[in-house]
Amino acid sequence: MSVELDLNEQRFNRETGQELRVSAILEPVAQDMGYRLVRVRVSNDNGCTLQIMAENAQGEFNISDCEKFSKEISPILDVEDPISREYHLEVSSPGIDRPLVRLSDFALWVGHEAKVELQNMVDGRRRYRGTIEAVEGNQVLLRLPDIPAGQEDLHKIEIENLAEAKLLMTDKLLDEARARQKEASPLDNEEIETEIDQSELIGEQDSDA
Repeated sequence: MSVELDLNEQRFNRETGQELRVSAILEPVAQDMGYRLVRVRVSNDNGCTLQIMAENAQGEFNISDCEKFSKEISPILDVEDPISREYHLEVSSPGIDRPLVRLSDFALWVGHEAKVELQNMVDGRRRYRGTIEAVEGNQVLLRLPDIPAGQEDLHKIEIENLAEAKLLMTDKLLDEARARQKEASPLDNEEIETEIDQSELIGEQDSDA
C-alpha cells in the first residue's frame, strides 16, 4: 500500500519541558529533509538518552535515513543545547508497534488494536484499549472489548485530547507489516524482517515471564 504522508500534519502528544524544546528545534529541520517527527523522548537510560523517532513521506525510515538525520541534527542540537546535561542521541524508525501521534496514523492502521491515553478524563476514564474502527473529522473511533453486553462499545476520542497512543503488537499487525514491506526496497525488507523477528522474540520473552 503506497502512501504519501503530509509532512506538515500536526502531531498530538504530551511533550513538555526538554522534549518540547527539542521538538521545536527539530520539526522544521525534519520537514526540510523530507521527514516528519514521530516522537521525542528524554529518558534516564545510559545516564540520559534523547530518543528521536521519525519517518519519511512513505512512512518509512531505514538505516541510511537514521544516519542522515542523525548527522544533520547533531551539530544543531550542540549549538541550541536544549538539554542541560550530557546525553546519548538515538535516532530510529517508529517501529512496528509504533506511536500514533497524528490522525493519519490512526487512519492508516484501521482494523488494528491500539492503546490510548487521554489528557483529560472522559466519563471517568482516561485509558482505553481497543480496535481502531475509523477516523471521522477530528475524532478517532475505537471499538472497546470490555463493554458490557447491550451497551455501546464504539468510543469516540477527540484527537486534541490525546496524550499518548500506540499500536499493540499482534499477529495481525506483524502480518500487515510484512505485507506492506513487499512494496519496499530489498534493503527495507531486510530491516523490517529483522525488526519483526526481534519483536516476536520480545513477545515470547514477555509471555514466559
